[in-house]
Amino acid sequence: QVQLVESGGGLVQAGGSLRLSCAASGRTFSSYAMGWLRQAPGKEREFVAAVSSSGRSTRYADSVKGRFTISRDNAKNTMSLQMNSLKPEDTAVYYCAAISSWYYVTEVQKYENWGQGTQVTVSS
Repeated sequence: QVQLVESGGGLVQAGGSLRLSCAASGRTFSSYAMGWLRQAPGKEREFVAAVSSSGRSTRYADSVKGRFTISRDNAKNTMSLQMNSLKPEDTAVYYCAAISSWYYVTEVQKYENWGQGTQVTVSS
């Protein structure tokens, strides 16, 4: 298992940028694919982005492609999400989560370990 803690959320104007970080504890971090998922008020939790265990492969939801960049540093047990050109519809609680199988990274219910979430609010 891996324990996850997110940071970096906040309030930003539309068009601005934020960088979210996820710190992991446990020796098994590098064996997991990692993802960012989000949940807006009144909506279901949704997939945002994922990075493979090695960091070589990434995947993005269509809604964030070209604006968000996911990365990880296995030596430091950290993962990041750089969010640019933010829109009000990006407002949500953002969670980092770990998953054993890359095959299922877009499936929210398949993630095994979750952080507590960090709020991102984009004002218009």
